[in-house]
Amino acid sequence: MALDPLAAVADLEARGLTVEASETALVETYLDVASTAVREAAGVPISQTTSTITLEGEEGQRLTLPGLPVVSVASVELDGEPLTDWRLRTGRLWRAAGWTACDGPSEVEVTYTHGMAVVPADIVDLVCRMVAAALKSARAEEDGTGIAADRVVTSERLGDWAVTYASDGRLTEMDLPQHWRERLAARFGGGVSSLRSR
Repeated sequence: MALDPLAAVADLEARGLTVEASETALVETYLDVASTAVREAAGVPISQTTSTITLEGEEGQRLTLPGLPVVSVASVELDGEPLTDWRLRTGRLWRAAGWTACDGPSEVEVTYTHGMAVVPADIVDLVCRMVAAALKSARAEEDGTGIAADRVVTSERLGDWAVTYASDGRLTEMDLPQHWRERLAARFGGGVSSLRSR
């Protein structure tokens, strides 16, 4: 099941951006794309969802689950066998017998609810800024070519100063700068590649 965008048209309008009725479908697409980019950088869904993940059992009694905060755990399986002898403590599963099998690494499948019930205001604002920039580009060209890519400097000259811009497709409003990627990954703790929401 697809996750709802991290921001809505109402959030854009609350920030002073007027969305025309003819632009609603385009803006909703931008909201979805920007939300996907932010979630990818964070490594987790951010908004609350239920997921099933598969982790390699760690040595020791605690198993860390990605996508904090962890709200509840519905089921846990160790190498395909259901477990009930675990407890949820501070976003991690605790089990007295540990998470590895006696013959080596094990596979732990967990179905749990995690993420934030309310998307943080700064994340909503980030998505809105990305969408506003994309909408501005789309509005800049009557034929719609403004949405293709951001214009980048391809050459400069100092004597009788000149600069040349081109749309080469490498940068778009939906690309997050490296400092935002690092900030999101640090804040949300990354994730597990086998995370699937349902």
